[in-house]
Amino acid sequence: MVALQIRDVPEDMRDRLAAIAGERGQSLQAYLFDVLSDEVRRRDNLAVLEGFSAGRYGARLDTADVLDALRGGRTERDIVLGVPEGGE
Repeated sequence: MVALQIRDVPEDMRDRLAAIAGERGQSLQAYLFDVLSDEVRRRDNLAVLEGFSAGRYGARLDTADVLDALRGGRTERDIVLGVPEGGE
């Protein structure tokens, strides 16, 4: 396994992330690992959805339907993570 380091994180952001981790009963490290894992999983899911959209899996999904599903999932994720609307 490798170690990652993020520099220049504002203290208020670190404090907010630590608070969220605490609410979940996790250390900041465990929480951030989960966040990164979720991001990778979503990218993998996006690749599968794009494959369906392109007809590679025997189905032809409308691009608008795929985008709506992605937007809905991201909105749900942001609510769970407490991300302000339109924020990162």
